[in-house]
Amino acid sequence: MFGIDITVMALAALVAISAAALAYGLLFSRIESEKKAEGRVRKISAAETDRAKMKAARDRVSELSKRRKSVQDSLKELEKKQQERSAKTAPSMKVRLTQADLSISIGRFYLFSALFGFFAFLVVLILGAGLPIAVGFGLVAGLGLPRWFIGYLVKRRCKKFLEEFPNALEVMVRSIKSGLPLNDALRLIAADGQEPVKTEFRRVVESQQVGLSVTEACARMVNSIPLPEVNFFAIVIAIQAQAGGNLSEALGNLSKVLRERRKMRAKVSAMSMEAKASACIIGALPFIVALLVYLTSPAYMMVLFTDPRGHLIIGAGLFWMSIGIWVMRNMINFDI
Repeated sequence: MFGIDITVMALAALVAISAAALAYGLLFSRIESEKKAEGRVRKISAAETDRAKMKAARDRVSELSKRRKSVQDSLKELEKKQQERSAKTAPSMKVRLTQADLSISIGRFYLFSALFGFFAFLVVLILGAGLPIAVGFGLVAGLGLPRWFIGYLVKRRCKKFLEEFPNALEVMVRSIKSGLPLNDALRLIAADGQEPVKTEFRRVVESQQVGLSVTEACARMVNSIPLPEVNFFAIVIAIQAQAGGNLSEALGNLSKVLRERRKMRAKVSAMSMEAKASACIIGALPFIVALLVYLTSPAYMMVLFTDPRGHLIIGAGLFWMSIGIWVMRNMINFDI
């Protein structure tokens, strides 16, 4: 009985295996075709996914190229305006007085210059110099010294502005990141900033109150603070207004650039200090030698002042010394 059961089971197993082999043989082509169909479907799906990703990437690249082109157009337009502004004549004395933050009128400035020149003329004339020399001193004192003093005030004010401007930009970055709009950030600097940044941003806010846009108000700041850093700030605001973007990041990068420029300027000044000292010594040496020779042998030096040929020699020497000083000044001054 047990042997019969084993035989039946073996026959059943052989029949099942034969049926499976027959079914597999008959359905093999169909199974393979279904596998190939599934493979093609997967490839098509992957191709469609890749196509969608490529389309999204192309869209992003196209958007970036459009934005880059918009920024380039804005930069070209701003650069053209800047070149047109630079091609004009030098700023008038009224503008220079505004840059120096002086409240006097242009008429009063010319009056003070004339009085100062007349006073210098009288002093030199009383000291015994001739009339031509007194007139020359009066013209230099009336036309040159007041303008030089205004230029000195403008440079000193611009230097103070550069020291505080990066800090003001950092405050603006934090204000914008905290959710304040640009106008409120400008008002914050105008209210709590340090001079002269406070005064300039107050002018920007006041310009907005009379109808100017933020871009126009910031662009006008360069008229009172003639610095490339202020022009950079106006360009950043103009680009953000036209092309959009992360203003806080742009202002933060500008602040870093300004700090690096200041570090580089200080480094160049320190490295060129030896050359400046040498230039000062070389420029002052002829006058020191002339003074020492005059103190030891007055008659030997007075020939230059009493003889007409001495006047010619002094004039030629001063002319060539002026050229040498100008050349040395250009050699040791660097624009950053």
